[in-house]
Amino acid sequence: MKGGVLATFQAGIHNEYQLPGGGIDLGEQPIQALHREVLEETGWRINRPLLFFRFRRFVYMPEYELWAEKICTIYKATPVARCSSPREENHYPVVLSAQKAIKLLAVSGDRHAVSLFFK
Repeated sequence: MKGGVLATFQAGIHNEYQLPGGGIDLGEQPIQALHREVLEETGWRINRPLLFFRFRRFVYMPEYELWAEKICTIYKATPVARCSSPREENHYPVVLSAQKAIKLLAVSGDRHAVSLFFK
């Protein structure tokens, strides 16, 4: 995605553009979770992930009906192959230009990270 951002449009209750991501399963390492989440939400495999940005946010999670503190970690990675359709319901992979990502991503920390990356 040279010059672009692999993102996901999550329809349904969220109805927003997001960077692929999610939680770390029990017994899973963070990089394993990154690969799994990107594949589940976009259908893409990635390589060479490098930690780029980290931020904290407090968010309401309607699927669990609770507020949570999240430590969000953003990696730079190279998408190498689209292997499948997204496995997560209501997720649609999109490639956004830097300008569109900064405008459309729902999470302000994600928008800030993209703006720093393409600075």
